[in-house]
Amino acid sequence: MRVLLIHSDYIKYQVKNKTPVAEEIEEAKESNAFEEALVVFTAVEKEDEKNPNAVVKNLVAEVKKTNEEVNAERIVLYPYAHLSSSLSGPKVGVQVLKDAEAALKEEGFEVFRVPFGWYKAFELSCKGHPLSELSRTIGAEEEAEEEEEEKKPSKWLIFDDGETIEPKEYNYQSKDLEKLVAYELGEGASDEGEPPHVKIMREKELCDYEIASDIGNLKWYPKGRLVRDLLADYVYNFVVDLGAMPIETPIFYDLANDAIREHAAKFGERQYKTATKKDLMLRFACCFGAFRVLGDSFLTWKNLPAKVYELSTYSFRFEKRGEVVGLKRLRAFTMPDMHSFCADMPQALEEFDAQVDMCVQTGVDLDVNYEAIFRATEDFYEENKEWMEATAKRIGKPLLLEILPERKHYWSCKIDFAAIDYLGRPIENPTVQIDVESGKRFGIEYIDEEENPQNPIILHCSPTGSVERVICSLLENTAKEDGKAPMLPTWLSPSQVRILPIGEKHLEYANQLADKIAAENIRVDLDNSDDRVGKKIRSASKEWVPYIIVIGDKEVENDVYSVTVRESGEKVDMTAEELIAEVKAKTEGMPFRRLPLPRNTAERINFK
Repeated sequence: MRVLLIHSDYIKYQVKNKTPVAEEIEEAKESNAFEEALVVFTAVEKEDEKNPNAVVKNLVAEVKKTNEEVNAERIVLYPYAHLSSSLSGPKVGVQVLKDAEAALKEEGFEVFRVPFGWYKAFELSCKGHPLSELSRTIGAEEEAEEEEEEKKPSKWLIFDDGETIEPKEYNYQSKDLEKLVAYELGEGASDEGEPPHVKIMREKELCDYEIASDIGNLKWYPKGRLVRDLLADYVYNFVVDLGAMPIETPIFYDLANDAIREHAAKFGERQYKTATKKDLMLRFACCFGAFRVLGDSFLTWKNLPAKVYELSTYSFRFEKRGEVVGLKRLRAFTMPDMHSFCADMPQALEEFDAQVDMCVQTGVDLDVNYEAIFRATEDFYEENKEWMEATAKRIGKPLLLEILPERKHYWSCKIDFAAIDYLGRPIENPTVQIDVESGKRFGIEYIDEEENPQNPIILHCSPTGSVERVICSLLENTAKEDGKAPMLPTWLSPSQVRILPIGEKHLEYANQLADKIAAENIRVDLDNSDDRVGKKIRSASKEWVPYIIVIGDKEVENDVYSVTVRESGEKVDMTAEELIAEVKAKTEGMPFRRLPLPRNTAERINFK
């Protein structure tokens, strides 16, 4: 069911013409007006026909919850078919509204139900406060799941070297793991307060909020775009080496498609809708596209595991306004998304382990500490306990285990890796999930060895998590007071080497040196401003340039340079060849892109 709740000063309506499914009404209901009302525009959908009683129950709960916040004097239930392109039959539609009307009256509300199946003219005045316009997706399962969750909560344990230990009894050696456990158990840092990376992303001219767009949409400057592109290249190389085939699919999908609507319902209010005649939703990941590509393909057991990969620019989730912050929570983000289609559970578990290894390696390559949460249903855990213990061991560090009483999502098991921000809160990064629903839901089949059609098990994997959250983790890492100079890894640093000529007479030599370094696929720039050398050094340091070279008479004469190395804080004498060799060693195996800015810093735009 689709619902739009409007806290109104008043609403007036007048019936005009009957549709073929119009209910019979008395004359008094042909027009009416209501003041100080919570108007509940509703569209009952095909999916609701499976369990209309549960839909009514959840609708009533949502109306009660909203009215507790807005305190309207009365409730008006208004059937509004335009909210959905996948409507239920009229018999179910009108009965759901009648049952909701009766249930709300039993709760003591003053309730009016506008006639079903009529063309109507209406006039509405919305109050305009922050809670006066709310859209909701009401399903049959949500309330039941919440009640069940209260009765049977998850069980939490620490996995450590083959042992399971209660979190409160565990002797934590990692402060980050301790913070993650506290947060997951509801005892850690709150989500209030702006994390340090928001200030850093602006100061370093990476990105900023775009106020002319919807909230949670960013504008990226050349340096930030370079970092994003390098991270995208990094993941691309990783997954292709693992056998994934790159694809590209649309960014929005029609919710009239049953499989897409059912899968999207898992995200409830997070669905990011588009205002068109069709009921379209912007994708929250690349699942829909990948599923449809493989669903339209001819597969046999010999093709499996089959892997497809897409970098979604962008994925969309309708995060609440108060939740959106910096690079951590966005409405539009870039998600590296790989899907592996496996013949059976043993093959899926083997692939899962390979992808866990990949996720662990991304933490090493990015120099970000990940803590892990292994989640599984109780049934899955009992059936695969030895495998889960072995997988936990291969990660090489203790992790948090959540055992869910039953499956309520499309996955039966998954692992999430999280960095911890400066304020002690998790930043969700890589993940691997075992999806046991979508193969059947999307009609994906392969022919097994006996020539029978089967539905595959699907692994969802983002080797790094969203690119924005990777950058968030890197920037939060620099804010930690660990005695290290803040910097990005050398391969991600927009300027890897900066040359500072002391005077104009040193410019020609400095440019020749820059040419020599750039020829080795190293991003090098040159401060040709009129500033004194001390200010040039401070400017380069503020930009976190890994290697700074000052060029004066001595350097021109000897071809040996005193290089300030940011990582160590030392000044080291190097030749050009030695410097090139060190940068190459720091960036070995990592992707390279050219400098996206003018080489001469005096020619650059100040984007801040």
